[in-house]
Amino acid sequence: MKDKKVLYADLSLLVVAFIWGSGFVVTKGALDHMTPLYILFFRFIIASICLTIITFRRLRKAKWLDIKAGLIVGVLMFIGFVTQTVGLQYTTVGIQAFITASNVVMVPFFYWFLTKRRPSSYEFFGAFLCFVGIGILSLDGNLRMGYGEFLTLICAVSFALQIVAVGYFAKNVDSYVLSTIQLYVASVLALVLAVIFEPPIVSIGSNMILPVLYLGVFTTMIAFLTQNIAQKYTSSTHAAIILSLEAVFGSLLGIIILNENLTVKFIIGCVAILISVLASETKFEFLKSKRIRHV
Repeated sequence: MKDKKVLYADLSLLVVAFIWGSGFVVTKGALDHMTPLYILFFRFIIASICLTIITFRRLRKAKWLDIKAGLIVGVLMFIGFVTQTVGLQYTTVGIQAFITASNVVMVPFFYWFLTKRRPSSYEFFGAFLCFVGIGILSLDGNLRMGYGEFLTLICAVSFALQIVAVGYFAKNVDSYVLSTIQLYVASVLALVLAVIFEPPIVSIGSNMILPVLYLGVFTTMIAFLTQNIAQKYTSSTHAAIILSLEAVFGSLLGIIILNENLTVKFIIGCVAILISVLASETKFEFLKSKRIRHV
């Protein structure tokens, strides 16, 4: 039964990775019609309201630890999404997807500070190779990082911290309550900053409604609730490597739907990041087992 739960958790996280990958393309389109912070506000408030309908009774019984966890995870999630959404205005879906995936390599190092467990040599190698890949994707001929890529790197750090925080709290809090509170925290932060920094929305058309509905219901409410529940039955690092596949889905959808260019530089950078993820999270055990069977 334990193995089945782990399998179902992993399959659920794979679906989440695809949904998040598609979210890059939907967000890119939504940015043509709406400013970043208002996109995030509508995305989070739609998800919050929908989730409240499901979790209302649980919310009434919320404990202080549930609230504390929701506040921390919510702030980290908001920082990740605001830097990601703003950054997407200045870079492509494919590049952003793979830089975002670098959060997987960062997770063991943040756990190092939390648990005092030193990362392995594979994880150090993965971190080095990952940032080589980010450099290939992000730096121009003058070795300067683009604004969109820089914001996306901050996004990756925030999402790595969020994964660690969810893993830290998940086994001791109500996942439904955690998901709901984190979404309300993010929606409030998005609204406050939108009112301060962005012009008000004068009218709302269908080209704005459909994207925020998809982002709110599927890529936010369903995806994050599934993530928080699934992480009860699998490790944070295991979750991280599966969720990193959103980069593959996102870049493929960007090429297919948005006709983004597939350059040699892009391929080399992406391959470097993917290898770094495999090194960090699997330590190439799948290659070792294959070699042993062959012998």
